[in-house]
Amino acid sequence: TGPPLKAFEGQQYSTLKRQCLQSGLLFEDPRFPTFDNSLFYQGNRIGRVVWKRPRELCEDPHLFVDGISAHDLHQGQLGNCWFVAACSSLASRESLWQKVIPDWKEQEWDTEKPESYAGIFHFRFWRFGEWVDVVIDDRLPTVDNQLVYCHSNDSNEFWSALVEKAYAKVYGCYEALDGGNTADALVDFTGGVSEPVDLLEGKMATDEVARNQLFERVLKVHNRDGLISCSIRATTIEDMEARLDCGLVKGHAYAVTDVRKVRLGHGLLAFFKSEKLQMIRMRNPWGEKEWSGPWSDSSEEWNKVSKSEREKLGVTVQDDGEFWMTFDDFCQYFTDLILCRLINTSYLSIHKTWEEEVMRGSWVHRNDPLRNRSGGCINHKATFLQNPQYVFDVKKVEDEVLICLQQKEKRATPKDGKGENLAIGFDIHRVELNRKYRMHSAQQKVAGSIYINSRCVFLRKELQEGRYVIIPTTFDPGQQGDFLLRVFTDVPSDCKELTLDEPPQTCWTGMCGYPQLVTQVHVLNADGLQGQESNGGRTTTHIALYLRVDQNIIVDTFLGQVILFSDPNERQEQHTLHLRDKGNRQDSDLPGTLTVRLITSTTLTNI
Repeated sequence: TGPPLKAFEGQQYSTLKRQCLQSGLLFEDPRFPTFDNSLFYQGNRIGRVVWKRPRELCEDPHLFVDGISAHDLHQGQLGNCWFVAACSSLASRESLWQKVIPDWKEQEWDTEKPESYAGIFHFRFWRFGEWVDVVIDDRLPTVDNQLVYCHSNDSNEFWSALVEKAYAKVYGCYEALDGGNTADALVDFTGGVSEPVDLLEGKMATDEVARNQLFERVLKVHNRDGLISCSIRATTIEDMEARLDCGLVKGHAYAVTDVRKVRLGHGLLAFFKSEKLQMIRMRNPWGEKEWSGPWSDSSEEWNKVSKSEREKLGVTVQDDGEFWMTFDDFCQYFTDLILCRLINTSYLSIHKTWEEEVMRGSWVHRNDPLRNRSGGCINHKATFLQNPQYVFDVKKVEDEVLICLQQKEKRATPKDGKGENLAIGFDIHRVELNRKYRMHSAQQKVAGSIYINSRCVFLRKELQEGRYVIIPTTFDPGQQGDFLLRVFTDVPSDCKELTLDEPPQTCWTGMCGYPQLVTQVHVLNADGLQGQESNGGRTTTHIALYLRVDQNIIVDTFLGQVILFSDPNERQEQHTLHLRDKGNRQDSDLPGTLTVRLITSTTLTNI
């Protein structure tokens, strides 16, 4: 279920297929024609390309030969290992690939009914908040009768080449897939949320505690059907795809195909330091070039593991590009890991379900400061708060919050090539529980993402109960674009955009009066109150302060009150006060003092 499917460029698969079958003609896609500009931005770089249908390349074409597996994929003449690695991850998850390749049985070549073949296929990708159904014809680019791009081990298996063609159509042309980002492809295949993990920055190779925590996280994402990919950063051009002595390749995306804790038999405990090994299996999209260190296909370690355990792990010794490593070794060599979590919002799930809030917005530049929505990052103090602002509540004492900000990409065009991403990011500020107007002066910043020119920026953060404002921004002021903001919490967060700068004027304003002042009260600390440790304050409209005590959850305990007078022009913001008892007897001071900060302004948009 979920949001309805959108037909890409308005092309309806069932209608087009019916028309082809009625006319007896094979489908030719007018939206992605067999011309060079479906392949390249500018000019041809690979010689004469002939577009051929699978039937012209083999006797007996199929979408799948012996099912689908990570081994079906071999990268062709495009630098799109990132896409092929994502396909490898996808192939290992039936529930996921069946969403990307819908009704595959109906789409499969039927040898019994050759007249049902119409040369048309359709695939689904998650694009900017919705599932999009993409129709293609099955004419594939070849040189010397060989597929140019992604292809299978079996010369009569075509699912990978056809999925790749549909993906290239969405991006504008095949060349637009050259040098992309695995995290984006994983999201496009699942509608999940990608979290990049920097293994160098996290010192995973040397910090055993951090490494064990990370392994548990990786295992959890894998066990909950998430997709995982990894790579070794190349720092120079010469480094790109350079093969290390241990057989690994730099600047190249690998698909993680399994994550396990392996129990070792009793005789092995002397040989390996621990009784459980943390293991990870991955695959090189080239289908060859493997890791040659410990636990590689023909290494001595495997001889020490029982045959039944080996079979359970599915250890095959072939140069098929797939291999196991210990997580320790993995953290020594790899620098980047991408965890794509499947966001479960169905209560039928056995795993954690998330509450998802989706906000669509735009950065728009306008000259009026109150109307401008493109203020740049927090370095631009004067304009930062002119960005869109979204408020949400954390209702548990503490909650793990996932936030993902995605910018809308520009499709590749022959004229402009690939559109450049803006550098984007966001900050999170903690605000008053009763805030419903936009912030005009900075509050307490509690978290912030990195700023980067990638399609998506992600943050995972434990937040205390309270109200928060997310401010998504471009790095520089004045930049414009559309974005999608997704907020995931354990209980609904009621996320919504803050649009009002001040209370609106209504027909009651004349009779009831319009607010003239805005006051902000911060309780800074409380000392020596009777028998209680206080942890926060509550304000009511006439600014009588009641301190709340969480010792008795059901009933707030009255700790005393004080009436404060605040002059808009008064500069002394901080006051230390003695609390009074109920009633107006002047001498009934209660023990202890309260320190508050008070700001009052006649300009309603000051705070």
